[in-house]
Amino acid sequence: MFLGKEVRIFFKGEAQESFLRLKSRNEKEAQSILRSIERNKEILKQNPQYGDPIAKNLIPEEFKKQGIKNLYRIELSNFWRMLYTLEGNKVEIFLFVLKISDHPKYNKLFSYK
Repeated sequence: MFLGKEVRIFFKGEAQESFLRLKSRNEKEAQSILRSIERNKEILKQNPQYGDPIAKNLIPEEFKKQGIKNLYRIELSNFWRMLYTLEGNKVEIFLFVLKISDHPKYNKLFSYK
């Protein structure tokens, strides 16, 4: 609950695919990242604004095309990143995880060098 509203978390599109790929792998790195995701999901249920907000002018075009108006980043273990957005109504908050990626893919998405 956050401000009296239930927080529901959904993995969407590419994030869901990445999450399922990580679950299918057995090596230590994948398990560490999965534990980090699960730990952060619990934190986000209590405070959906926990992640670092991304400035609106820095939101990648691929997300703007989907109508994303707010974007947050959470750092996971092994230098991975999780990007999510928030939507809501008077009763509940919907948290959509949009992307789970390693650091090089994250840098490419934001055109960092």
